[in-house]
Amino acid sequence: MRSQPLAFTLNGKAIGPLPVPEGMTLLDYLHEVQNLTGTRYACGIGVCHACTVILDEPGGPREVRSCITGAHACQGKRVRTIEGIARPDADGRPGLSPLQQAYLDHFSFQCGYCTPGFVIGATVLLERLARQPIARKRIEAVVSEALAPHVCRCTGYVRYYQAVKAVILATPGLTMAGD
Repeated sequence: MRSQPLAFTLNGKAIGPLPVPEGMTLLDYLHEVQNLTGTRYACGIGVCHACTVILDEPGGPREVRSCITGAHACQGKRVRTIEGIARPDADGRPGLSPLQQAYLDHFSFQCGYCTPGFVIGATVLLERLARQPIARKRIEAVVSEALAPHVCRCTGYVRYYQAVKAVILATPGLTMAGD
């Protein structure tokens, strides 16, 4: 199999250029080359969203399903995985983002397999709301719309949605009064 050089930013760190086989998926690259295994392989056809990562673009972040995206599609781009969502604490040790903490506080998962994809989807939503706040009365609809593509086989949806709603309500600037 032929290789091509790949260089991009992964979780804030410049990667490459490294030779990467043509046709290698982003998911396989993350697992096999970068040893980042938090992004999950589930359906393998981009339907369940367990493999979702964030592609940071000038217009804002967007979800990308890494099981159906070639690694070379990230050439020169900025990618964040579930490992890149956590925030360091005051001492510089790995800590949880407010969203990850809310998932724990709300017991938002059962087996946890789909959780990385839900965290990524909700992170994209929170970052979008930071740029374009919504009316408080629309929170449930917006959360449902943002997380609808994500599949949880344990049916933990209610608690995922409750946790995201709690973070939105607790974060200044994500909502506004009115219609």
